Amino acid sequence: MPTATPAHRTVSHRPAPRRRRSAALAGCAALALTAMAATAVTPAAAAPAPAPADTGSAGSARSTQTGSAQTGSTDGLREVLFVGNNWDGTADVLAATGDHARIGRLDVVPDRKQRLREIHLNPVRLAFFLGIRATVGEGHDQYVDDMYSTPDGSAVVVSRPSFADVVSIDLATGEINWRFPVSGFRADHMAVSPDGGRVAVSASTSNTVHVLDIVTGKEVGSFTTGDKPHENVFTDGGRYLWNMSIGEVNNVLDAPWLDWTKGDRRITVVDARTFGQVRVVDMRERLDAFGRKDLSDAVRPVVFTPDESRLYFQVSFFNGFLEYDMAADRITRLKELPKNPDTDEDRTTWVNDSRHHGMSMNPEGTRLCVAGTMDDYATVVDRATLREGPLVPVAKPYWATVSGDGKHCVVSESGSDKVTAIDFATGRKVVSVPVGDHPQRVRLGHVPAGWTGPSVG
Repeated sequence: MPTATPAHRTVSHRPAPRRRRSAALAGCAALALTAMAATAVTPAAAAPAPAPADTGSAGSARSTQTGSAQTGSTDGLREVLFVGNNWDGTADVLAATGDHARIGRLDVVPDRKQRLREIHLNPVRLAFFLGIRATVGEGHDQYVDDMYSTPDGSAVVVSRPSFADVVSIDLATGEINWRFPVSGFRADHMAVSPDGGRVAVSASTSNTVHVLDIVTGKEVGSFTTGDKPHENVFTDGGRYLWNMSIGEVNNVLDAPWLDWTKGDRRITVVDARTFGQVRVVDMRERLDAFGRKDLSDAVRPVVFTPDESRLYFQVSFFNGFLEYDMAADRITRLKELPKNPDTDEDRTTWVNDSRHHGMSMNPEGTRLCVAGTMDDYATVVDRATLREGPLVPVAKPYWATVSGDGKHCVVSESGSDKVTAIDFATGRKVVSVPVGDHPQRVRLGHVPAGWTGPSVG
């Protein structure tokens, strides 16, 4: 069996609040209610097909935006970090470099009353809405999962899980440009194409990924995935689109012998132009060949090396990550990271089956940054040796990204409502910045130079 690289140091500090078994059991009850409600209606009503993009509650569709988020002109724009505050429905906008000071805040649910009214008038949608609150939402509604700015920096596109949609919000006015309801009942992770023109969103209850024109909100294609599509990543300059499906993560059937109940977990790779399936990667086969039949095959956050020759990925329930050789089609290394002795070893208390959730890599491809979610730390790992640096205490870190200048790993502290920057070179904390309630995804983007928030009135 290949040799693992366990870490023996432990970390101990104030643990973040934990999701208790009672919440999980309540979630199961809510999902049972959902299932009963779904059987009481026609199939079409239970899983509506995506509607064309509309203009939401205010504003109108924008059709004059051009350029590229990555390669187009950024004249008159400022690079920033968008931080999605999932439980209060806001996005904080921070400086992309330096002290990461807060620049402004955006309401990403300006149509909240309208959406809630629609949900409460539809028993099936209400059942799913309450199910999301009781399970993946940990007792809260989920208002923002992911977000990307448009190429010209005039709008931000947001996936909203509890509202099962994607919206474009005008950064100048705070109004909705367009709204796209996803198929099924929950919207999840997104990805933006390298040219900035398209955004892919996982519809987690319909096993579908929708790809939208980022300016108009029109669907340009879609494809089928495994159960519970999660992260999306464009590769090869936008030629391919990868989706990782994680299976069922919202119940208490977490014992290893119940792994078979988790569903179809796989990586689906499609041609990003035709959306035809190019490849399916079943990590179960690769994990077994590597000698780790004990690990889950639910692939969580991932990161590619700059040349896309290696894929690093986390899996459910594991405190660490694995390395996958793209050309050889096999797992080559494993890194086990320290366990926090204060972490409850009852797997049903780990949020959505994630012991660790969040990875990023510096632009040179020499260092990884890992969010040790339930172990309450983040750490920088040398990619050559897989040796971890200092364990930086952070409260339930849920995501890791890279600052605009590539010097910092920026993690969201969902347990303390902060984002914290860690120096890739030293592995040590640089600064923490207060943000809104339960920050999750953090993404680089652009706003107009001088922007401090939408105009009022």
